[in-house]
Amino acid sequence: MFDTMTLTKTVGALCGSLLVFLLGVWAAESLYHVGGGHGDEDHQAYVIPTDEGEEAGGEEAEEVDFGALLANADVGSGETLFKKCQACHALEPGVNKVGPSLHNVVGKQVAAEAGFAYSGALVAVADVWTPEHLNGFLENPKSYAPGTKMSFAGFKKAEDRADIIAYLESAGS
Repeated sequence: MFDTMTLTKTVGALCGSLLVFLLGVWAAESLYHVGGGHGDEDHQAYVIPTDEGEEAGGEEAEEVDFGALLANADVGSGETLFKKCQACHALEPGVNKVGPSLHNVVGKQVAAEAGFAYSGALVAVADVWTPEHLNGFLENPKSYAPGTKMSFAGFKKAEDRADIIAYLESAGS
């Protein structure tokens, strides 16, 4: 069944296939060479000039008046946005979940909810939850209060944060 000639043809076919594969790799590397082996010099193909005072979008960052946003906040939109918070927080007094109850949180002493074990990072940031402190915390909790237990990434839009704070104020009344 297998004679010497069949074995020779099989080994020859495998070696030929390997040779074609290696030549293909060599050709691809020479055509699409990414780097390495040419020293430590890197040259950029072209440079796009930008103005120093502008952000990546080409427009300067607007300073938002949070007080004006809060005065014009939409409580209904805040209630809808608060659904993201309901997985960990309740609005009923004394009902702690993964996070503390947010009943009457606006104007409340920081880390004052009875029966909840706070991380201590919040007390270092503020004494009372003012709308301004809540705005900073809701934007990015981890950077506002490093070491906080809150794992939520935050609300990036200032309008959303104003709506949630307005809802929290109205829900506590």
